[in-house]
Amino acid sequence: MRLTQQALEQATAVGASADDSPELKLAEGKFARAKSNMADESYRRARMRAEQAELDARLAEARVLTQKSQEKLNVLNTRITRLRKQLQLGDAQ
Repeated sequence: MRLTQQALEQATAVGASADDSPELKLAEGKFARAKSNMADESYRRARMRAEQAELDARLAEARVLTQKSQEKLNVLNTRITRLRKQLQLGDAQ
């Protein structure tokens, strides 16, 4: 349960939100059910739900990090294109 909580916190820390990330929303729901299962002493179900929630949270985190990396890559590619154009203009003169 502690690992799941940490995975949820980490996903949130990198910018995932339940509104924008269906995986995080799923993770939060599964974690809530895991807590409920613990209260009902359904420990096997609780562990399964907690593990699923942890994986969903890690997926949400990975998707956010991938999106951020893609955005940075796009910015760099734009700068490279701009520099190439400037170099071509300089060679033409």
